[in-house]
Amino acid sequence: MTKRRRIAATPVDETKTSDTSRRQRRVLARKSAILDAALTLFSQSGLHGVSAEQIAEAADVSKTNLFYYFASKDEIYVGVLKRLLADWLAPLEALDPQADPIRAIGDYVRLKMEMSRDEPRSSRLFCLEIVQGAPMIGEELRTSLKALVDRKAGVIRAWSDAGKIAPVDPHHLIFMIWAATQHYADFSAQVEAITGRTLDDQKFFEDATENVLRVVLGALSPQRAADPA
Repeated sequence: MTKRRRIAATPVDETKTSDTSRRQRRVLARKSAILDAALTLFSQSGLHGVSAEQIAEAADVSKTNLFYYFASKDEIYVGVLKRLLADWLAPLEALDPQADPIRAIGDYVRLKMEMSRDEPRSSRLFCLEIVQGAPMIGEELRTSLKALVDRKAGVIRAWSDAGKIAPVDPHHLIFMIWAATQHYADFSAQVEAITGRTLDDQKFFEDATENVLRVVLGALSPQRAADPA
């Protein structure tokens, strides 16, 4: 019988693996810092109102280093938009078909209000991009965003068909929630000019959230499903 030759396993250099992992973390941390700095600038002045030099200075890196991590200013801009889109859509992704619909939609509205309070820069930048016709992330909207919204619209439609909420077009409901909640971020200057307050005021935040919830959930009440009039 021919003896099979055993091939010794190549030993893993744990030191080298550890060094690679540290480098990867540093790269990710630096890219994140650049995207954070760019978000602030882009949300104030848009893509064309910001220079690569400004981004580098805000991120505390040289222009050469900036282009080591990103190929161009456009790539940074798209990176910022994709990251914020993922963050802003996470609460919608979490909409659970097995949950109580009134509670689930209420939780979604509150999360959207909290995001308008905590990350107004993201909402404003996204608004700027959409108002201009979404030239940089139009494909993202037509593919991944549309797929997510259509999927969650199916969840809402199933709740409506089962009589758990009043009849409603799910797409229009989602659009209305976006408009009502993100208004406080996108038009914060107008809100403050009229009321003298912003969402940073906890009492004003609670009042605003309660009123949006009352309008949305009141219209979706299961009693209205039985008696639309």
